Amino acid sequence: MCLIIFAYRLHSEYPLIIAANRDEFYDRPTAAASFWKDAPEVLGGRDLRGGGTWMGIERGGRLAALTNYRDPRFMKDGAPSRGMLVSSFLTGGDEPVSFLRRVNETAEDYSGFTLLLGSPESLWWYSNAGGGITSVKPGIHGLSNHLMDTPWPKVERGKQLLKELLSGEGSPSPEGILDILEDSHHPPDHLLPDTGVGIEWERMLSPLFITSSSYGTFSSTVLLVNKKREVLFVEKDQRPGPSQGTVARFEFPLGGGSNERQS
Repeated sequence: MCLIIFAYRLHSEYPLIIAANRDEFYDRPTAAASFWKDAPEVLGGRDLRGGGTWMGIERGGRLAALTNYRDPRFMKDGAPSRGMLVSSFLTGGDEPVSFLRRVNETAEDYSGFTLLLGSPESLWWYSNAGGGITSVKPGIHGLSNHLMDTPWPKVERGKQLLKELLSGEGSPSPEGILDILEDSHHPPDHLLPDTGVGIEWERMLSPLFITSSSYGTFSSTVLLVNKKREVLFVEKDQRPGPSQGTVARFEFPLGGGSNERQS
């Protein structure tokens, strides 16, 4: 995952609203979002190369997402998959802070990452590039390939677009949130961060929605949890090719129940 924009304990009907783009090489082997055969309580995509996931939610309310930290100094050859950190939390039983304390003990083994996890009622973030274990405060937040709320242009633009959407009348729709995730505005060069990858890559990576011949926004995900703890999870395939535009939709109550729908 390379962009997460979310509203936490802000909207009167939806305590948690997440909009997220996974940016990746288009040919990376991936399974689309589904409930996992080896962990039937977990919903999310699967990285078939590394074995983990970039974002998911568990029927009891555990949720997690991760972004890579973009700085060549934090890249490590032979490092374990960062996506396994997300999978481990979703399939485990540790409380968020206990889990992150355990992650902190081996964090230097991984390439750079920032991890967001918890539940709709209690969210935390941690990065092995700095910041410590931090509780997320209510509000609109953004995370790209750095620390939480680092004011990169795409993060600030995404937060503003989500704020505008939520200020309108009625409930937020997944279609409206997907429109935000598909925003392709390129900021001017003088506003771009310098993460050590060169100006051409900084330009290509600067919009919310990334496109190139081989790398770009692979999928977009919307997660809505309402005050009844009912989940709406929508994933849109964004890769060039025959599957582009395919949408998977899942609806279910946290804690179990009979009103589950999938389309």
